[in-house]
Amino acid sequence: MAAIIKQTVMTLRLPDYRAKLINKILFSNSQDEVKRYIETAIRKLQQHGVGGHIVARFIEKTLDELEAFSPMNKNALQWSNIKVAKVFLFRIQRDMNSIQH
Repeated sequence: MAAIIKQTVMTLRLPDYRAKLINKILFSNSQDEVKRYIETAIRKLQQHGVGGHIVARFIEKTLDELEAFSPMNKNALQWSNIKVAKVFLFRIQRDMNSIQH
């Protein structure tokens, strides 16, 4: 069963939360905006008591979905946002792994 994030107004499943994040990444206007959306998403997961292993899996699955995009199907800004998001998520993933070991 997918983990669920409980919010004051609604409950959101992690796949839905990830889809929302990816949509925000795609339609960001700058690299800073991409980073801000990612930082906010991870911080909210942590604030809602989601375990580190689930956050790590959320990042891994987000990376997998970003990897699946083709540059032929995206405009230049969207493709740039995808690349920035992947770099930023890889850094977060690396940092999380170094803390765990």
